[in-house]
Amino acid sequence: MNEVNSKVLVKLDSCTTNNLEMPVSELNRVGKITANQLKKIGIITVKDLLTHYPFRYEDYSQTLTIEEFKTQKTGTIKVKVNLIANRRSLRKKMIVTEAIVSDKTGSLQVVWFNRGFLTKTIKPGQKIYLAGKIDNANHGLQLINPSYEICTSQKPIHTGGLIPIYPTTTRLTQKQIRFLINQALKISNNMKDWLPVSIKNQHKLINLPFALEQIHFPENQRMLEQAKQRLKFNELFLLQLRNRIIRESRKKEKAPSIKFKLKETKRFVKNLSFKLTDGQRRASWEIINDLESGNKMNRLLEGDVGSGKTIVAIISCLNVVLNNYQVAYMVPTEILAKQQFQNISTLLQKFQIKIGLLTRTSSLVYNPKLRKNEKTTKQNLFKKISSGEINIIIGTHSLIEPKRKISASKIKFKNLGLTIVDEQHRFGVKQRYNLSKLQNENKLSAHFLSLTATPIPRSIALTLYGDLDLSIIEKMPPGRKKIITEIVESEQKINTYQFVRKEIKNGRQAFIICPLINPSTSLIYDYNKINKLETKSVKEEYQKLSKDIFPNLKIDFIHGKLKKEEKEKIMEDFSSNKIKVLISTTVVEVGIDVPNATIMIIKGAEHFGLAQLYQLRGRIGRGSDQSYCFLFVGNEGIKIKKRLKALLKAKNGFELAQKDLELRGPGKIYGNEQSGFLDSLKIAKLTDTELIQETRLAAKTAIKNCPDLIKKVKKSIDITHSE
Repeated sequence: MNEVNSKVLVKLDSCTTNNLEMPVSELNRVGKITANQLKKIGIITVKDLLTHYPFRYEDYSQTLTIEEFKTQKTGTIKVKVNLIANRRSLRKKMIVTEAIVSDKTGSLQVVWFNRGFLTKTIKPGQKIYLAGKIDNANHGLQLINPSYEICTSQKPIHTGGLIPIYPTTTRLTQKQIRFLINQALKISNNMKDWLPVSIKNQHKLINLPFALEQIHFPENQRMLEQAKQRLKFNELFLLQLRNRIIRESRKKEKAPSIKFKLKETKRFVKNLSFKLTDGQRRASWEIINDLESGNKMNRLLEGDVGSGKTIVAIISCLNVVLNNYQVAYMVPTEILAKQQFQNISTLLQKFQIKIGLLTRTSSLVYNPKLRKNEKTTKQNLFKKISSGEINIIIGTHSLIEPKRKISASKIKFKNLGLTIVDEQHRFGVKQRYNLSKLQNENKLSAHFLSLTATPIPRSIALTLYGDLDLSIIEKMPPGRKKIITEIVESEQKINTYQFVRKEIKNGRQAFIICPLINPSTSLIYDYNKINKLETKSVKEEYQKLSKDIFPNLKIDFIHGKLKKEEKEKIMEDFSSNKIKVLISTTVVEVGIDVPNATIMIIKGAEHFGLAQLYQLRGRIGRGSDQSYCFLFVGNEGIKIKKRLKALLKAKNGFELAQKDLELRGPGKIYGNEQSGFLDSLKIAKLTDTELIQETRLAAKTAIKNCPDLIKKVKKSIDITHSE
């Protein structure tokens, strides 16, 4: 489970012994080598073993005679071993194990490769189960490399049913994993089912011990589906329950009551160069109501790139400051921190509000009387924050990270009323949690507002961020031209470069995005699989474009490993139109705002997810001129081009995010920072929308009707669906 979950939710008393926490090294046939191999796939305890679910099943459920097997080609046969022997294949230099087996209907040749030990395990005269597919080899019908199992009074686990196939390592066989899981199920048979009977009955769920048995060794397809349903329910229910418990506890947290400053807010809105959209007004009103309530606000503001989330956040900041409270505003990068510092200072310049900038390498104060930025030392900035002289402090991780040079212990707020996390998907759960716990000197909790431009379908947002109230700005401001997006194949690239040259001659600028910094052969995510691919890098493109394609244009490049001063100078030159073409990695994905940049070329576009392409494309189209996005692709096949065409057709980012989720899974969309949430879903999926809704309702009912369960959860720090 994730770090926040592990601090809020812990073990339910699910087993009368400590069997679930027993190290797998104590199981039969687990030596040091096997234990290390198990650790590589995340298995340390018996509990880990039981929740290491199969990713597919081989259907060998039909037990056939040899005669039937020869016709149906796949299944399980129960046979007697007549002969078994090893021979060395000179051509392929391997051990070949051959056997002749029979039953009352006939006989069959069986062949295993590099399994010489089988002659010590399988003896002539024994009865065994064999499961696999029959091949028509050169010497007639043969059963090649079948699973085998010696007949005993025990139910077979490698043959004769729906046979589980697990994620594993090269030195850990499927038979080993099945053997160990079978042991784990037996020693944990006194496991308690923590889910209340009323919930199980209402949702028609089977008992947990039986579900675990059936997910690993299902009796039939129907029982397998019931097991999946129960275990998926566990995972989603615990996420929803965690969110509910946090939500209920936060309702009791007292925060400053921020009175709505109607007159000043109207003056601010009136002086804007644009009119607020209905979505911006609605989101602002929801936030203002939360701020005024006296209970701590915990809200996620979600909207497409360019939908106007920042202006909604600034309206919130204005009201908080006019109530004599401070605002902490955290963003993920120094470039974005500086950009937001400038934007907010400009927009609030008529209100005599002092604004500070604090990053790892910068400390500035905006003086509203002089209308200019003043450099200061970090220690002096700390003093101004703790005295309440600074009304809004904008920064990066430096606001909360104790391990960094600027420590959270050094930053004391006099009267903190609101904390804001911009582009929250870039921060880990722990970082978001730490910022949400900042308090003022009166020990009142600060209100918490989280912003994201990563499009998240509502059902997913309610699962990942169910502890937060949700506001969505669904429509873009009027007047923005739709970005013309095209997929460009190899033979069309020259024409595209000519078009870009023409646009730049007319005064425009261009981004060129590359997957890598340095030239290398790298592992790149490629449509649900990983391929080793030669991919263009920033430095390669810079050399090529500056020399061969745009020799007369000012070109530069930027990436995350450049020094802070270098990045800032490059971005300043690009913003002021000194640089015409900027080659970059995805470092520009978040928040960079250059209205004159109307062109984006994305190299190797097939290696990016739809949601990320959407984010990148959002860096252009921010002015009044027509913008263009060109997706450069290789010869990657019909499926990938079909996926990219979704970017051309989608009406908004939410529609794209749903498509990307179905195609690539949540981990590649929402990033490692949310991996705690996502790793807790071992069998459930964020596309299980009906079950998500069902578990949300179940969690809501449990809060009211299941006090014993809630009591255990509140006392715990690590709930797992296996307990």
